[in-house]
Amino acid sequence: MHIAILTFDGYNELDSLIALGILNRVKSPGWRVSIASPSPRVRSMNGVVVESTATLEEASAADAVIIGSGMQTREVVADATLMARLCLDPSRQLLAGQCSGALVLAKLGLLEGIPACTDLTTKPWVIDAGVEVLNQPFFATGNIATAGGCLASQYLAAWVITRLDSAEAAESALHYVAPVGEKDEYVARAMRNISPYVDRPQLTVAGRP
Repeated sequence: MHIAILTFDGYNELDSLIALGILNRVKSPGWRVSIASPSPRVRSMNGVVVESTATLEEASAADAVIIGSGMQTREVVADATLMARLCLDPSRQLLAGQCSGALVLAKLGLLEGIPACTDLTTKPWVIDAGVEVLNQPFFATGNIATAGGCLASQYLAAWVITRLDSAEAAESALHYVAPVGEKDEYVARAMRNISPYVDRPQLTVAGRP
């Protein structure tokens, strides 16, 4: 399974890197998590430079794609050449938008008739794109999920792990990163947020229900 985290210049470290850390707690054979960027290196909103480990074209073929957010998302969606490289398809892959990642999904036409979660800064832009914005941290329908708020990235990671592996694997990954003394409560809250959207009938991803 290949999970790609789309990460652009101006990215928010909490969005891309928390998801990266949690997803990499899964040690199943063939499980791979990549930072996918349009260039070899990208610089965060706070100056943290990371190297890309996958291209946008490789991300478009991944089993799951998390679209991270950042300060330059509006510039990303305004770049027609860049957006044309994102060949995302919820009929064959999981797609998740973190905060302003929901704006990318909206501009790609993937949120038609689907409400979304996003951060408060991005909310008016997503509404202007014709998408209803929910006042909650996580929402999913079929193979598309969105989360609002930097620390809601844990919910996207848990949803992806549950869908591609198991709820037990998601709980284990969350338990590892949760604060000591709060682990059971932390895991229970996260799974409570995603479970209503995992139990519903799902589309097929990579040959799995």
